[in-house]
Amino acid sequence: MARPENNRHVDEVLKKLDGQHAKYKFMEYNLIAKKTRLQSQVPELKRSLTVIEKLEKQTEEFDTQFLLSEQVFARAKVPPTQNVCLWLGANVMLEYTLEDAKKLLTQNIAAAETNLEFVNQDLDFLRDQFTTTEVNMARVFNWDVKRRQAAKAASK
Repeated sequence: MARPENNRHVDEVLKKLDGQHAKYKFMEYNLIAKKTRLQSQVPELKRSLTVIEKLEKQTEEFDTQFLLSEQVFARAKVPPTQNVCLWLGANVMLEYTLEDAKKLLTQNIAAAETNLEFVNQDLDFLRDQFTTTEVNMARVFNWDVKRRQAAKAASK
């Protein structure tokens, strides 16, 4: 409060701190959305990798069911193959050899898990910033209350 830029105006300081708090909340919202997306992406990638590994071992045609859409499955006969198509997102699907697909999925799993760790660290940092900002807001408010009480006592 003693800084010249604060000019001893409690309302201005509280507005700045409230603005910081709002920015942290926005950042937290975005990080939680990213965390949710990554948490669903990792198991999906691992399931795809498991299927690739099964296809590598497969030497004969086999029957299976696959998810066509939510709650709708279809039957298929899968011949032995050395190529698979991977859905990369953004309406893009590419054909890969089993070996290349396995490498790509392994890299994607590692990257997603690393990103998830970074997001968790960023969320921990934001929680610390929330606490610090909230404590600072309380201190400024309490300082103002004490200042007003002292001014009121001095005026009597």
